[in-house]
Amino acid sequence: MKKPSYTPLKAVILAAGVGSRIRPLTDDCPKSLLNVAGKTILERMIRNCNSCGISEFVLVLGYLDNRIRDFVATQFPKIDVTYVVNEKYNETNTGFSLMLAAEATRGTGFIKFDADVVFDTKILHRLIRSPFETTICIDRGIQLDAEEVKVIVDNQFRVLRASKDVEPKEAWGESIGIEKINADTAKHLFIELAQMMTQADHHQAYYEVAYERLMAKGFTFQALDITGLNWTEIDTHNDFVSANKMFAITPRANATFCFR
Repeated sequence: MKKPSYTPLKAVILAAGVGSRIRPLTDDCPKSLLNVAGKTILERMIRNCNSCGISEFVLVLGYLDNRIRDFVATQFPKIDVTYVVNEKYNETNTGFSLMLAAEATRGTGFIKFDADVVFDTKILHRLIRSPFETTICIDRGIQLDAEEVKVIVDNQFRVLRASKDVEPKEAWGESIGIEKINADTAKHLFIELAQMMTQADHHQAYYEVAYERLMAKGFTFQALDITGLNWTEIDTHNDFVSANKMFAITPRANATFCFR
């Protein structure tokens, strides 16, 4: 099994979305700045990255972008961060946001995070140590339904499909929204996304659509099993409550939910 030829020291964090399903918590607060178990989602993510040796960050912003800039400047004044703004955040999706990170990554590999994922640092350690250079973190212990990004793998644990459209009974597990992408795959990924986004009907596509298009062209995305480690994506109020329970604090009715 070959060893990775690079050390991923750059994080791309997609934090442009409105978080409409968790309103009113996001009426005046980007979802990434919601307080989960005593830390904002973004703070926990950045600290997890720092603890694993990731020192460069690309943040793709949109909704309430100045709130996130202020937070990072206050809490992490010395980190190396590049901001990219998705001005069309209200009418586009994660595929469009990821495309905008192309120039800021400067041809390197990276680890991509959805900014609404709260996760144990062990997941990131496991991902970085993986001998595979392009890898998708998968949880096999999730009850799958229409909402999850479901993954099909082959007998060598290479990902064949990654989509909400996959039938739950066919899926090996759920993609958690954290992937390691090597430099060569990243180059072709951004080309694929740019080609897709020339058509307006792709503006609402998730980045997994581009992953699948690359898989169809022979690019390998390896599955990494992180089942049993703590993580959750925060889309709904139930997710928010579950995240606080998972990471040790149950929110009170008068708790401060957003960084101020």
